[in-house]
Amino acid sequence: MRFLDSRFGLSKSGTNVRTEVIAGIVTFMTMSYIIFVNSNLLSKGGINFEAAIIATILSAAITTIVLGLYANLPFAMAAGMGYNVFFAFTVCGVMKIPWQTALGCVFWDGVIFFIISLLPWRDKIIRGIPMNLKLAASVGIGIFIAFIGLSDANIIIADPGVKVALGNVKSPTVLLALAGLCFTALLVAKRVKGALLWGIIAATIGGMFIAIPGGGTVTKIPHSISDVMKLPSIGIFKQTLFQMDIIGALKWSLIPVIFTFTFFDIFDTLGSISGLASKLNIIDEKGSFPKAGKVLIIDAMGTLVGASCGTTTVTTYIESAAGIAEGGRTGLTSIVVGICFLLGLFFAPFAGLIPSAAIAPALVLVGLFMMEPILKIKFDDITEGLPAFLTIIMMPLTYNIAHGLAFGIVAYTILKLIAGKGKKISPLMYILTVVFIIYYAVGKIG
Repeated sequence: MRFLDSRFGLSKSGTNVRTEVIAGIVTFMTMSYIIFVNSNLLSKGGINFEAAIIATILSAAITTIVLGLYANLPFAMAAGMGYNVFFAFTVCGVMKIPWQTALGCVFWDGVIFFIISLLPWRDKIIRGIPMNLKLAASVGIGIFIAFIGLSDANIIIADPGVKVALGNVKSPTVLLALAGLCFTALLVAKRVKGALLWGIIAATIGGMFIAIPGGGTVTKIPHSISDVMKLPSIGIFKQTLFQMDIIGALKWSLIPVIFTFTFFDIFDTLGSISGLASKLNIIDEKGSFPKAGKVLIIDAMGTLVGASCGTTTVTTYIESAAGIAEGGRTGLTSIVVGICFLLGLFFAPFAGLIPSAAIAPALVLVGLFMMEPILKIKFDDITEGLPAFLTIIMMPLTYNIAHGLAFGIVAYTILKLIAGKGKKISPLMYILTVVFIIYYAVGKIG
């Protein structure tokens, strides 16, 4: 205990080992849903499901533990939502890019972010993108994620006549998804720790009692302990370990993909760590905090680790706020989170039992949570509102987050120039606008 106090400065931070352990467990409970959700989404992009589980867990555990040791802050990291949807449904799905090459794009995202995190003028790069577009991007991804959840549960279906239609609300999978959504929403309303996780587990168990036409149940019923818990398979993990195609990702047609991953990696991380630092009361008058640089470096490193393991961009989780609220103040909290993730390796078989209908409620609610920034978007100015609207609407309608970003950036630059507000356009926006116009004019559009 004395060593831990000395190593992490527990007494100086007004905390103790017991408090840090509890905080770490609470943080893990609030974000552990990502193990099931991320693996489910990556498998739709072609990655082996069990390998995706191991990659998700190891990348989160390694990065979070290193963050705790290096930065000594109670932050946790894991594969981020939004990136996985873009990876599976846009890059691997619509664009037909092999998952190995897609992981190569994630790798270059980590490299670019790492370089930016070391630059003395990184703040200028970050401020180069208008706030309205940053807010709109979050909203657009939220709608996209919710759309995926509703589709996976067959609550909405493809229809040749009207493109999208309401599914059969009497079907077992739809009823399970709707019941799961109501139950999980109730848990969120009651502020239950780990509400999304408990919702997934409850819907999975409930699916064991719901029969489907042709025999069987929505959730496969386990017949032995090995169907729920067993040692992780190193052999299966080798299918994704260091399988990213770094050279194949360096193609003209994949520039928007790498840019999209990097864009969200930077701004998602900055938003999360700023919010968490404010809860720790360590934000200075410039809006930064002493260890911000260390967090950015580890976040970038986490993405490189994630790509190497076989998962998408690793980022700082805002759910870390739950542990901070429980009294977590040092890196010991992060180390406990990492250990909890490692223990999750033994429950990989349980993830294989979870039906899409049980995952859908979590996706819909994550989409809801990402909608909050829409309240801050300036729609009263057409030069601000229209680019934001295009960013939001183009993401789900084109099944492509990159298209939404591109349309928003180009529209912003053009409208500002037409309105005589060119001085408000940053050099970065001019560069990106030219790149996207050239890409759509001569490039291969996915």
